[in-house]
Amino acid sequence: MTPITDAAHADSEALWRWSARQVAHGVATRSISAREVVQSCLDRIDAVNPGLNALVEVRPDEALACAAEADRLTASGAELGPLHGVPVAIKVNSDQTEHATTNGVAAFKDNIASTDSPHVANLRRSGAVLLGRSNTPAFSYRWFTDNDLHGRTLNPWDASRTPGGSSGGASAAVAAGMVPIAHGNDIGGSVRYPAYACGLVGLRPTVGRVAGLYGPEGVDPALSVQSMLVQGPLTRSVGDARLALDGLTGDDPRDPFHVPGAPVAPPAGRPLRVALVRDHGVATPTAEVGAALDQAAGWLTDAGYVVEEVELPLLTEAYRLWYLLCMAEFRQIMPLVEEVGDEGMQRAAAGYYAVSSEWWGAQPGLTDYMNGYARRGTLIRVLAEFMQRYSTVLLPVSAEQAFEQDADIASVESMRRVMAAQASMMAIPVLGFPALSVPTGVAGGLPVGVQLLGRRFDENGILDAAEVIEARAGVFTPIDPR
Repeated sequence: MTPITDAAHADSEALWRWSARQVAHGVATRSISAREVVQSCLDRIDAVNPGLNALVEVRPDEALACAAEADRLTASGAELGPLHGVPVAIKVNSDQTEHATTNGVAAFKDNIASTDSPHVANLRRSGAVLLGRSNTPAFSYRWFTDNDLHGRTLNPWDASRTPGGSSGGASAAVAAGMVPIAHGNDIGGSVRYPAYACGLVGLRPTVGRVAGLYGPEGVDPALSVQSMLVQGPLTRSVGDARLALDGLTGDDPRDPFHVPGAPVAPPAGRPLRVALVRDHGVATPTAEVGAALDQAAGWLTDAGYVVEEVELPLLTEAYRLWYLLCMAEFRQIMPLVEEVGDEGMQRAAAGYYAVSSEWWGAQPGLTDYMNGYARRGTLIRVLAEFMQRYSTVLLPVSAEQAFEQDADIASVESMRRVMAAQASMMAIPVLGFPALSVPTGVAGGLPVGVQLLGRRFDENGILDAAEVIEARAGVFTPIDPR
């Protein structure tokens, strides 16, 4: 493990180590060129990607041409975007012009996009150099990144553990230094969990904050996709997460839930209060996760936050509600999944249904579905009222550190354990509030961290709290993947 510090400025042969902020500043001031940065990242990809399989498509000529254009624009004196010259990876479930949107499915390998998704277009407009396409499980459906088309992605910290999912290729790529920023999306923890598994910062913005689009053209996305899925960045530092959010932000009429103008929450009352939710009755955190919560709470207290341990039972209800709403909708595409989905994805689906049917029955009906969405609105209101007192909720990302590979499909009992461990993370998409994962250190050779939940459209609030934690924990990444 090697710290990433400002000393990297002096090392022109290791530009891949630089933060996104350092790269953007260096390119804008012409102390480095975008082409040099991209070439350094390409060299790093050549060195470590064959062993990790994080990026499943890289076009060096295309990336270098984009970098050369970025340098030309810099020299012209034109106004530059926040990510000008910064290499970024795009997840293979998002449309990027002239690239295949495979979503990890072999049958989709020739689905070439004719235009960029809104979030990809915003990254491009912000000046980012789109350097590669990151791996995901089939249909972006698991917390483990493996599929029959692209193969398995490994965690740079420990190949026997998941890099997370579904943005596992994104997390492995950033952690191993291939790119400083990777795009991900999150409807069930798919930004926050991979970031947690690989020792990164992963930001899930408020629903509506970042314009996005998911699914093939001409197909109506499920209601849960429209109202719960968000696009967000995975980075090595909180500062880079801020910068990436800026680059992702921009109006686009294609997202029916997008709120134009990047709204900001009103200032929180002082002193800033943090609600520590250690265990809401689903899975007791391991000693390592509990220690991370204590450590983060102590650091926030030292910085002047008032931390109070509380109970928040609505998280348990929201966690189970996710499975009612999302799995009911997923049943509608099961014929397609059974036709083209790989074995791992099909076994995971069977496990999800087996466990969630214990709460909702084997075949929840239309009334259950309608009542579930009605209840969702009530839970959102109750949480919003709760957060009039607390600007931030501190809670686990997962009750365990990164799972062993394929723990979700080992057995139904193993899936039950995995689902329970993810309860704090799974509740949040139902509620629509912003959240992020931030690392606190390493335990037993694996990263450990915490999750911060904020008020709606108060991404700055949780980023501020995350910076307090990062100032004490440090910024780190594995340099030599194991």
